[in-house]
Amino acid sequence: MINLKIDPEFQSQIPPLTDDEFKQLEENILKEGKLLSPLIVWNNTLVDGHNRYTILQKHPEIYFSTMPLRFENREEAIAWICQNQLGRRNLSPEQKRYLLGKQYEAEKKAAKIFRGNQYTLAKKSGGAHDDNHHSGKKTCDRIAEENGVSRASVLRASHYTRGIDIADNLSPGIKQKVFSGEVKFTNEEMSKLVQASVEHRSDVLAQILHPEALEVLESASAEFEPEKAEPVPMPTPQTEEFRCYHVPDEFMKVYKSLSRATEMMKNSWKKTLKNNPSYFTDPEKQKVLRFAMQRPANYLTEIETYLEKALAEALEGEKTA
Repeated sequence: MINLKIDPEFQSQIPPLTDDEFKQLEENILKEGKLLSPLIVWNNTLVDGHNRYTILQKHPEIYFSTMPLRFENREEAIAWICQNQLGRRNLSPEQKRYLLGKQYEAEKKAAKIFRGNQYTLAKKSGGAHDDNHHSGKKTCDRIAEENGVSRASVLRASHYTRGIDIADNLSPGIKQKVFSGEVKFTNEEMSKLVQASVEHRSDVLAQILHPEALEVLESASAEFEPEKAEPVPMPTPQTEEFRCYHVPDEFMKVYKSLSRATEMMKNSWKKTLKNNPSYFTDPEKQKVLRFAMQRPANYLTEIETYLEKALAEALEGEKTA
């Protein structure tokens, strides 16, 4: 039994087996007593066959062989893994879309690395590289043809893949939830995440994952019109019910001024929270939000306390007089 290196990035490109699929694979290998297909390796690093290698570690008596492949760099290895996995029949649409985009992105990076080397493809083969495969077709067109999709589908898959990787970096484990169908993202949502600035990506992801939070915010921030000429009904709390108090004209100036201040605060909070929706869903960020909410709430409570005290003093003064 040889010890092969496991590269987490290589392994993460391979869609995981379900428990039943893994169990069935293990039973088949034990029945055969050997691996029918060799493990693919690159410089003693496992490239393909991670599930089978896990089973081998449990059953070292099983005979197996390895097949070394040569890659110029790790991006070429990733592209090969994706291309190999795309040949599987049991991929979900999300897995296929991700692998399609990952292969394209990996081959583009491999091409850039290769062009940056001292020896160019032109010197090695007599032809120009320029993002072309040795067949002469552009990478995007070739991958599209190999998988029976359009060129536009490959480009959309590229944005989708980059978005999934960003989402998984922000929220580890989310890629597997996408592959299992527990979470679904559209191409448009992933493009929005890719195009967002680095500092805003967590909020964009929160907005995508929890759109209901924004709906609540929009509902709570309905338009207010303090400029109406007619008196505006103001609910006043009573014992168990509310009655309407109409602001007299001579009080309207003060009422409008305070109403504008309230509206300015609402709009400011609405804008800030709309741009930072993760403060609704992240427990640590919620603490900051709640702390910020305490200040205006405490101030209004202080005014309410002062009003009650001032009114009580005024009534006491009238009795004394």
